[in-house]
This record gives sequence, structure tokens and C-alpha cells, in this order.
Amino acid sequence: MTQESTRLKIKSIYRDLSVKEKSIADYILKNPKLVSRSTINELSNVLGIADSTFFQFTRKLGYSGFKDFKIALLTEEFDAEISIHENISKSDDEITIAKKVFDSTIQSLEDTKKLIEADSFKKAADILLSSKETCFFGLGGSNVIAQDTYHKFLRSPIKCTWTSDYHMQLMQASMLTDEDCAFVISHTGITKEAIELAKCVKENGAKLIVVTSYPLSELAKMADVVFISTAEETSYRSEALSSRIAQLAIIDAIFVIVMFHDEKSSNESLKKIRHAIAITKDSI
Repeated sequence: MTQESTRLKIKSIYRDLSVKEKSIADYILKNPKLVSRSTINELSNVLGIADSTFFQFTRKLGYSGFKDFKIALLTEEFDAEISIHENISKSDDEITIAKKVFDSTIQSLEDTKKLIEADSFKKAADILLSSKETCFFGLGGSNVIAQDTYHKFLRSPIKCTWTSDYHMQLMQASMLTDEDCAFVISHTGITKEAIELAKCVKENGAKLIVVTSYPLSELAKMADVVFISTAEETSYRSEALSSRIAQLAIIDAIFVIVMFHDEKSSNESLKKIRHAIAITKDSI
């Protein structure tokens, strides 16, 4: 896995931090160069906290301690003053706005790529290929991603289902068994309906694959396999909307891995799909 930057580490857990921890996170994000050249005592004095509090925060980010944290900052290209996520302003013309949106999307993919783990893709593919049935779930904007996922996997050898109605989703979840799998997409990981679906899935012993942006969310903690997407917010485009491309890239990767696992069965499925939809094409 590509080394995850300090910024990404902070961003992925930020929502779940305490007020005091958020103040530490905000200071690091705003002053990365200063922090990388300061002692733990100097930083604690500025923030009005105990040295141990800052030390524990670095441990929460996954570092062995303050020294490890500082080394990471010093070796990263970490400059909060220069960012392609610079917000769109009223003075921007159309092409500038378009380029900023493209740049933000590209960076979302780059950031998400840094978070992927080989074991997660292998485990997810094994679960999907060994399940008798897979249900794709999502609410709101995530339901659109779930539908796209279903549209992809209809071409695969696995048996899958999807519906947009939440009551129908609950009914589907209730019918899953320990031989089945649920694939839940939720940007926040705290949507009440998504959590209820996941609880129903787990109660029935089915496997749970989750795509979210928050690894500490309740939904992520229930998952057998979790994939983390990340994105930056820009004017008129929320973080949730920006994360869609990254989520689709994760799902595309899983799909291709599944298809390559058994090329013979995959090709047979593709032929059936292509034959079925051939009648919708104009003859040449």
C-alpha cells in the first residue's frame, strides 16, 4: 500500500475526534511546516494542552509516537498553502471552474489510491465469488452508486440484486443467509437506514462489504471488509458528491478482479448480456 499522508490520516478520522483533538488536528493542518520543526513541549504550550495529550493524538493517527509523527511530516510533500483544492471563487471564469473541478476529482482518486490495501480487494473478491447471492445497498446519492454497481456486476458470474426502495432493501436484507453477502455504500457511515440494513445483514450471518469515507464510523466497524474513499469539498460540490468518483473507482477495481478470477464464466456472462441487449442497437 502507498504510504498514507498525515493529512489523509487526519481527514479520515476527523469527524470522530473530540473537540480537543480537533483543535490539535486543525493546528497541524494549518501549520504543517511549523509543527514539523517544533518540540512537543512547544506545541503543547501553544495549544494549551499536556504533552501527553499531543503524544496520544499522534498515536491515534497510527504513529509510534511524536518522533515518528515528526519524521512523517518532514518527509512528506505537505504544503497546506498550495492546494489544487483551492475553492472556486466568483471571479473564476468557466474554464477555471471546470479545471478546478477536474483537479479536485483527480486528487480524490490519488488520495483514495493511497488508502487501498491488497488484502481488502482479495478478501472482497473471495466473498463475492463464494456467496450464493449479493445485495447492493445505498441510500440517497449512495443508492445511485449502488445501482451502478449492480449494473456492472450483472455482467459477472455472481448472482446479485438491487432495489432503490428502502423497505424493499430491508426485506432483501432479512432474507440473506450465512451463504450470502451485502455490499453497502455510505459516504458518512452514519446514515440510520444504512446501519439498520447492516445490522440485519449481520444478524443473519451474511458477509458485509462496506464502501465509506470514515473508517471509524459505526457502519465501517461492522464490516467484514471496508474500503475507504476520500474527497475534498469545493463550492457547490459537497464532499459526499466529490467522493462518488473515488467510490466508483474502488468498485470498478473489485469488478475487474472478480471477472479475471474466472475468465471462462465471466466471458459466458458477458456474451449473454451482449446478446440480450443486441436487439436495442440499430443494425448497420
